[in-house]
Amino acid sequence: MTTASIADKRPSTLRGASLPKWSPWAIAAGSLVVAIGIGLAAGLDSKVQWGLIAAILFVLGTFGIAARVEGRRQAKDRVATSLVWVAFLLAVVPLASLIWVTVARGVKVLDVYFLTHSMGVVADSEPGGGIYAAIIGSLEQVGLATLIGAPIGILTAVYLVEYGRGRLAQAVTFFVDVMTGIPSIVAGLFILSLMLIFKMQPFGFAGSLALAILMMPVVVRSTEEMLKLVPNELREASLALGVPKWRTILKVVLPTSIGGITTGVMLAVARIAGETAPVLLLVFGNPFINNNPFDGAQASLPLYIYQQYGAGAEPAFDRAWAASLTLIAFVMILNMVARGIARWKAPKTGR
Repeated sequence: MTTASIADKRPSTLRGASLPKWSPWAIAAGSLVVAIGIGLAAGLDSKVQWGLIAAILFVLGTFGIAARVEGRRQAKDRVATSLVWVAFLLAVVPLASLIWVTVARGVKVLDVYFLTHSMGVVADSEPGGGIYAAIIGSLEQVGLATLIGAPIGILTAVYLVEYGRGRLAQAVTFFVDVMTGIPSIVAGLFILSLMLIFKMQPFGFAGSLALAILMMPVVVRSTEEMLKLVPNELREASLALGVPKWRTILKVVLPTSIGGITTGVMLAVARIAGETAPVLLLVFGNPFINNNPFDGAQASLPLYIYQQYGAGAEPAFDRAWAASLTLIAFVMILNMVARGIARWKAPKTGR
């Protein structure tokens, strides 16, 4: 037997020992058990504290076990992976808890009657009533804000990407960045000051103007990023054929990025749908149905939730949670529609 054949039969030493695939689950389970024991022994009643202790033990245990079996280099890699999972759980657990509590408390009075009737003459301390007026008000106010803010935001982004050069573009970019961080109450106070100058009473369209101000910078930023993703070769090919620049933007650039633009607009709509401060200042609330956003006070879902929860009665609390569940469902539907449109309008790829 030759030396080469003997070497071939020897086990390879290039790959060291490694933990089994189920080891992270075992370490997590052990960390949870130890954390519960520490929490009970120390008199900690909060499950959040137990979870934080378990997360720390999970990271430390992963590093210790992996360093002993696989070495310090592989242990550092496993610790990084563990930190990613811990951060993911820290983000998901509050969200799941919020959805669970909202659903559990919101389904008590959420039915067809609740969605198709308004408060009317029902007192906040009495059972009954519904959110029909608030739904109508929110749809009209958010719809008008979208009709105002989305076109302005998209056109601004087109200018910044396709035409923006020099100080004017820098000024526009600066003010868009500033508007992104403006608190919603400031936008409401701005529109309220104009209403006081012209001696106007609260009405739904005033809330739409404030919401449009909050919506525009989000649309500008998302649309700008989508337009930047369009390859310059497409623009150059269209211009080389003698097509004017405005027509190239209209027929080539915008259709290519329409999926991402639509997603950005939908996310901006979802962002303004839950704003309460501008609506509280400008729309003022109305227990009765008002289908005209240009005349008289209106209701809206965020304002309805604020008013009902502030009433301090158990029936009002139930209505507030049911309205919160309706608003969350509305935002989730918008996000699903945005994802569907983005997938539908995404550029088709093939081999």
